[in-house]
Amino acid sequence: MTDKSFTKDDILRIAREQNVRFIRLQFTDLLGTIKNVEIPVSQLEKALDNKMMFDGSSIEGYVRIEESDMYLYPDLDTWVIFPWVTEDRVARLICDVYLPDGRPFPGDPRGILKRVLKEAEEMGYTAMNVGPEPEFFLFKTDEKGSPTLELNDQGGYFDLAPTDLGENCRREIVLTLEEMGFEIEASHHEVAPGQHEIDFKYADAIKAADQIQTFKLVVKTIARQHGLHATFMPKPLFGVNGSGMHCHQSLFSGKENVFYDENDKLGLSAAARHYMAGILKHARAFAAVTNPTVNSYKRLVPGYEAPCYVAWSASNRSPMIRIPASRGLSTRVEVRNPDPAANPYLALAVMLKAGLDGIKHKMTLPPPTDRNIYIMTDEEREEQGIPSLPVDLKQAIDELLRDDVICDALGEHALAHFVELKEIEWDIYRTQVHNWERDQYMTLY
Repeated sequence: MTDKSFTKDDILRIAREQNVRFIRLQFTDLLGTIKNVEIPVSQLEKALDNKMMFDGSSIEGYVRIEESDMYLYPDLDTWVIFPWVTEDRVARLICDVYLPDGRPFPGDPRGILKRVLKEAEEMGYTAMNVGPEPEFFLFKTDEKGSPTLELNDQGGYFDLAPTDLGENCRREIVLTLEEMGFEIEASHHEVAPGQHEIDFKYADAIKAADQIQTFKLVVKTIARQHGLHATFMPKPLFGVNGSGMHCHQSLFSGKENVFYDENDKLGLSAAARHYMAGILKHARAFAAVTNPTVNSYKRLVPGYEAPCYVAWSASNRSPMIRIPASRGLSTRVEVRNPDPAANPYLALAVMLKAGLDGIKHKMTLPPPTDRNIYIMTDEEREEQGIPSLPVDLKQAIDELLRDDVICDALGEHALAHFVELKEIEWDIYRTQVHNWERDQYMTLY
């Protein structure tokens, strides 16, 4: 995950020298789940020549059985050997998905992000830099290895051992990530018991999304070795903070940060303000992608540090967008509503598309909201023009379908399949009878 560049010959040589026996060709389905085709090293050269085929009909949100053949095109710069496998070593390559006629598959999330980045490039922006902050919980497992609801610590924000019993596990996660080329900037216990955050250095959008996927895999793998279950579920427990995935983002043109203007009072350029205006305008629609589960909306409620209101501020953490204090090359916009259940490729694609729309149409950024929005009344929020994010997945899907810009970011194929999967999820949830209902009504009626 470093900025190393590999050729085909490099990879074949390293595989031979490091005694790599298997290679996982990884890609991501529409729901954000990592999939892989594992091949023996004898097939590596064939894979590097983009000749490795797989059945797309068995992947969530891909294609029907009669059009199932697809090809995996490895991104050579994603080559890495998994440090936790010492015998019969295993490496991985992240792949783009292509159709048999050589066209990119329109439902490949990585390809969707690349398409929106191309649009940014055509507008003169050479890079979207992203610094993600995915949070997670660690739960104890039972004798069968299944997750329990028992946390492994009672720590709080920035606590240390012995209160933070997840520290050893978190430290090993950090060391493993560093061995795989990550540049770790911070690692700490989060606000809720059992909750953790590990921050890694920003990268261009594709690499950042690749890193999020690798990060999740490493966290889950190392946690399991410690007898723990790591979950990126947005709100696993009632009454404590949920897990977010704040996304710091900025646009560059060459080496210049397009979001910085030293003459502006807040150090923000006109492009940054238009970008933020676009994010705010489309936030209710892209929430279906950045907060894609029924459970996501249990996190987006007042009182737990998660943003539920579509507003911005340079000093206040209750709005959806915050402007961190750093300026110059570090000037950036922090979008706080995404959660780690999101498919990172799709989440970055829809946020970028929303921001670009703001720049294209020179949208006016509303005034900042520097009061605590959580304590404002409905009337005060309405007076200041502060809408809420959707209250549930159904509302988010409806908002998505009404927004042509965000629909266009996903493309026809991905949109249709994504909405279908999410409507099924909502319907199962809506018709299910939950424990809360039994507790509330069984003896009352």
